[in-house]
Amino acid sequence: MSFKEFLSAVAITLTFVAFYPYLRGILQGQVKPHVFSWVIWGSTTLVVFLAQLQAGGGAGAWPIGVSGAITLLIAVLAYFRRADLRITRADWFFLIAATSSLPLWYATSDPTWAVVVLTLVDLLGFGPTVRKVYAAPHSESLAFFGLLAARNGLVVMALESYSVATVLFPAAISAACLLLVCLILYRRRLLSATSR
Repeated sequence: MSFKEFLSAVAITLTFVAFYPYLRGILQGQVKPHVFSWVIWGSTTLVVFLAQLQAGGGAGAWPIGVSGAITLLIAVLAYFRRADLRITRADWFFLIAATSSLPLWYATSDPTWAVVVLTLVDLLGFGPTVRKVYAAPHSESLAFFGLLAARNGLVVMALESYSVATVLFPAAISAACLLLVCLILYRRRLLSATSR
């Protein structure tokens, strides 16, 4: 096993470590994911996985593929478990913006453009969750998004070739997860201080 494959295996392990309690939290009704965010994230993550493979990402792309499959499972659970189905106009905007950018990738047929477009789409997917976390910061798992930030850092290190097509997605998602962790901490602290 090469060092890159080892890093990929660690990143896949972190993926399962992050997702297991998140999935359990959904089933127990403690975590209430926003269905639109997870549909956007699952769809884009799987397409980015395919684009990374085409661009030579190798073992570093494997955790992205695993994550995409689990993310779509969470979208299904969010819908069927009625986690968070409150849909606002802003949420519809994020979903429409996300899905309307997919034909652009198809038209370019370039993995770099695919990853650029899909990274932007995936970042738009954070919109409904940011809105939800701002209002209800205890409705999301702090550890989950922290582990995903770390996992994506490992994904970057596990990549077998470095280019915009291979690095942009995991680096941007890592940064977005870190920002979401900061927002959750800030809003929890603020709500705790105002409830005293």
